[in-house]
Amino acid sequence: MEEKEARWCHDIGREQAANKPLLKTVFQVMMRLFSPRKTTLLFVVRDKTKTPLEYLEPILSEDIQKIWNAVSKPESHKDTPLSEFFNVEVTALSSFEEKEDLFKEQVAQLRQRFFNSISPGGLAGDRQGVVPAAGFSFSAQQIWRVIKENKDLDLPAHKVMVATVRCEEIANEKLHHLSSNEDWLALEEAVQCGPVSGFGRRLSSILETYFSGYDIETFYFDHGVRNAKRKQLESKALDFVHPAYLNLLGHFRFKALEDFKSRLEQMLNIGEGFAASICTSTESCMLEFDQGCADAAIKQANWDASKVKEKLFRDINAHALSVQDAKLSELMVSYEKQLGQSLSEPVESLFDNAGRDTWASIRKLLTRETGIAVSEFSAAISSFELDQSTVEKMLQDLKDYARNVVEKKAREEAGKVLIRMKDRFSAVFSHDNDSMPRVWTGKEDIKTITKGARTASLSLLSVMVAIRLDGKPDEIENILFSSLMEGTVTAVSSVDRSITTSDPLASSSWEEVMVSPKSILITPVQCKSLWRQFKAETEYTVTQAISAQEAYKQSNNWLPPPWAIVAMVVLGFNEFMLLLRSWG
Repeated sequence: MEEKEARWCHDIGREQAANKPLLKTVFQVMMRLFSPRKTTLLFVVRDKTKTPLEYLEPILSEDIQKIWNAVSKPESHKDTPLSEFFNVEVTALSSFEEKEDLFKEQVAQLRQRFFNSISPGGLAGDRQGVVPAAGFSFSAQQIWRVIKENKDLDLPAHKVMVATVRCEEIANEKLHHLSSNEDWLALEEAVQCGPVSGFGRRLSSILETYFSGYDIETFYFDHGVRNAKRKQLESKALDFVHPAYLNLLGHFRFKALEDFKSRLEQMLNIGEGFAASICTSTESCMLEFDQGCADAAIKQANWDASKVKEKLFRDINAHALSVQDAKLSELMVSYEKQLGQSLSEPVESLFDNAGRDTWASIRKLLTRETGIAVSEFSAAISSFELDQSTVEKMLQDLKDYARNVVEKKAREEAGKVLIRMKDRFSAVFSHDNDSMPRVWTGKEDIKTITKGARTASLSLLSVMVAIRLDGKPDEIENILFSSLMEGTVTAVSSVDRSITTSDPLASSSWEEVMVSPKSILITPVQCKSLWRQFKAETEYTVTQAISAQEAYKQSNNWLPPPWAIVAMVVLGFNEFMLLLRSWG
């Protein structure tokens, strides 16, 4: 009994091409179904190279021994050596293409070995399993029954194994040639630098060259194997070129995003509405990207560009939102500046002439200027097509800013209240009702004038004590006048004879007069301190006025009587003196 196996010289040592799985199956079945008997394993090496057969034979023997050692064995043959079952022989044939005559001669010699296989020492082995001719039919039936009942013997057809090896070799060859194809290398290099027009058409042509070449070379191999290996070739080839496709999509995405930025800026510069500009620019750039993807598509695969497209859309939205925030911020800053200019100086002027109606005038000014700014700002942001809640929040922020401008200016002016009070006192005390400078002749009632000037200064202080933008009435002015102009009420207890002071200014807040702590500019106790300092620093002005009156009176005592002055005017000085001597 003999087993023959042909191997290509370059396949020695390879797992599938060397048919190692097949040998493993043969070993396992032989041990399970048959008792030990010599079977010849003849390995025929095709296309012998310069490598001596003496070198190849040990390699094959070692591989076979490893397979024998690795297979699972029944308990009865656990320690049975390979030599009990098989005689291993190796022979070699030259290349038919290169040495046709020698190849035919070697084949003829091998044929004779099969013809004489039953001769002593022939390929038939020890012939222990020889069946007489009369029993051949029954023996053949039994062998066939065993083959049918044992699935391990249901081996693939030889043509399937050959097809598997050759189709795989052809596929690998095509893939190797694809990787070094000059057209592909040029296309790949071009994609590294930027977008490439006609990428899909050019790549499809390159791939089709190798796929069709595979189909031609594998046409006569097993249909199922051929198709399976072609799918593997397609998969590997597409995986190989796919990075270039993704790189190209990256260029398309970058270009579309840059075009979006440029178009949006151009449209905004010519006065187009923001939301309309975003919509138009987005549609144009996404269409441009889709056209690029269509040009990059190949007919051999349905590659999905949706993730890159989604990334582009997110990038466009992010840039649009960034530009929107910047534009809205610019508008907000512009209108805040407008409010600052329209409120700061007018409010400061109103505080310069503070009186009972000051806060009413400030509220009116704030309402008017805020209304103008809000109306103009609403019109300016209408092209952004923002949701209602966002618009309302921005308008409220603008209103809050206007209020903060007034409050900030009020706090600044409150910090200068003592200077303003002294200026107010000086203006009232040193000028008459016609705003003419006073001349202290002695007829003026300095006490009354001083009280009027202090009243005016205290009125200014009452205006600066708190922010009154809500228009709620309060008693601050009355408390200040009753406490500072009329004096503090002091009561003496008859029980413990201790002094209890009922002083509304001995506090750090105006909560008792319903003023919010956030609105307080000057606390009651600060008012009391300011008033004390104010009186001390204006006392000198009053003293100067009293001194001026006294000086005026004394200067009038050195003058002659009025009748004498008239006589000198009428008679002349010399005649007047002669008259006086005659009287004397």
